[in-house]
Amino acid sequence: MRVLVTGASGAIGSALVPELLGAGHEVVGLARSEASAAALTAAGADVLRGDLAHLDTLRSGAAAADGVVHLAFSHDFTDFAASAEAEGRAVAALGEGLVGTGKPLVLASGTPVVPGRTATEEDAMPTDGPVGGRGRTAAATLALADRGVRAAVVRLPRTVHAHGTGGFAGLLVDIARRTGVSGYVGDGTQRWPAVHRLDAARLFRIALEQAPAGSVLHAVADEGDRMRDIAAAIGRRLDLPVDEVPGDDYGFLGAVFALDQPASSARTRERFGWTPTGPSLLADIAAAPDAA
Repeated sequence: MRVLVTGASGAIGSALVPELLGAGHEVVGLARSEASAAALTAAGADVLRGDLAHLDTLRSGAAAADGVVHLAFSHDFTDFAASAEAEGRAVAALGEGLVGTGKPLVLASGTPVVPGRTATEEDAMPTDGPVGGRGRTAAATLALADRGVRAAVVRLPRTVHAHGTGGFAGLLVDIARRTGVSGYVGDGTQRWPAVHRLDAARLFRIALEQAPAGSVLHAVADEGDRMRDIAAAIGRRLDLPVDEVPGDDYGFLGAVFALDQPASSARTRERFGWTPTGPSLLADIAAAPDAA
């Protein structure tokens, strides 16, 4: 299968490319810079120059591929809504290139927050609020199943990690280094799910190869580590004090950090035979070298 991957040089994409190549697929990576193009070429992938704003490039690139995995997202937390809208337009263009072909389109999204319990694959993504734009894009992607696209959504947890960083945990590491305190919001009992990036990459390949149209998969290894425990692990790693930090100090993310948001992947594991093998988030943080 010749697979177009957006975000191919990113944290998950750089793990997915060798995963796909190792399984016998060809990879075409979308690259917006010379550095990204060089990294993809060195990894053994072909290069499609462009970015998420180049809708014609996305549409034609998808049409020329046997399948698409969309990972790219601009994590601009100063205007998250605009980033989500840009992603929606890009995914619509990718879908247009695949309509009526029966080819797969696999979208990266996020696990939902369900008050009072652990989220499962059956729970819908929110389509309003701070992350509503991403939920609307996921819903639009799944709707492509009615237009002859083998569309699936892989929902990622709050932290996709490697070497003790990535996702929410990586943000906490960066903030702790900058402020000198490894912080948590509230009493720190709110739970965040996590997965190692190699396990996430493997699930994207499985979804591309196997997932029926309309499938929702959860790439969750750790159902929910307490924020306070994550902060404590970071504090030990960086030899910094651990303390409560006002949510307002985290700006837009403060309200998101405060949410209890555990998620399960039990149905994904049973249905697709996916078993995470990478280290847990807390073990990964503990084993990571301090690059400060």
